[in-house]
Amino acid sequence: MANLKEVKERINSVSSTQQITKAMKMVAAAKLRRAQDKITQMRPYSQKLSAILNNISSGAEGSTDIVYARERPVERVLVVAITSDKGLCGAFNSNIVKASMLAINEKFSGKQVTVMPIGKKAFDFFKKKDFPLISDHYQLFEEVSFEPVKKAAEEVMEAFVEGTFDQVVLIYNEFKNVATQLVVQEQFLPIARVEQAEGDAQNRQEYIVEPSREYIIEELVPNSLKIQFYKAILDSNASEHGARMTAMSKATDNAAELLKDLKLVYNRTRQAAITNEILEIVAGANALEGN
Repeated sequence: MANLKEVKERINSVSSTQQITKAMKMVAAAKLRRAQDKITQMRPYSQKLSAILNNISSGAEGSTDIVYARERPVERVLVVAITSDKGLCGAFNSNIVKASMLAINEKFSGKQVTVMPIGKKAFDFFKKKDFPLISDHYQLFEEVSFEPVKKAAEEVMEAFVEGTFDQVVLIYNEFKNVATQLVVQEQFLPIARVEQAEGDAQNRQEYIVEPSREYIIEELVPNSLKIQFYKAILDSNASEHGARMTAMSKATDNAAELLKDLKLVYNRTRQAAITNEILEIVAGANALEGN
């Protein structure tokens, strides 16, 4: 059985760890609220913009050639893997790394794959691999705002238009709630064509556009893609804080259970020590009486 000093030191260590995990849980909860507000405000705008764009582009009847929708034989692929900068958030980062490697090894097997890591965890993982990297934007989470994300999206879009890549895929955690984050593999480029059913086509809203449908598509498509990229970043950011909050909550609960067991061991050890001391005193007294 461990001595009292060792058990006491273990109790103090676990108590300190519990205080740290509690503080990290509170910090994650505060950051999650702000991140959740951003993504919940962005989603309706992004979805409505995409719906209008699909409506107008489908109504163009092929007269407008959208450069970002051009499909080519897929030979060169860009995988944008979005993780966090920090750990202590459960399987948040490992899920993205696993999904990225699975896509590279199976879906894009035999293709020329380039990786754009976003987040230090993705950068640290993929820099040890043999894949070509676009590492200029991996620090986007140092300050989550639209301007740096816009620059990263523009670089990807320009590379696609120039033919550097035939397909661009985003892999990130989509925020559902505090306890649930879903790994999403989303085709960013070329723009996926939406096949409409006959009933949907009949119910499609007609928009009056000025100066022309072609001009609106030319202006809307790049902005829509940048917002789609930004939404993925916001989703990942909110998911990170939700995952960290959940992980720290579980760690705090586990520390409480461990403290309970350690205090039980401490009390038993102390009682055993007291009992041994009493036995030694009684034995000494009996020995003196015998003399």
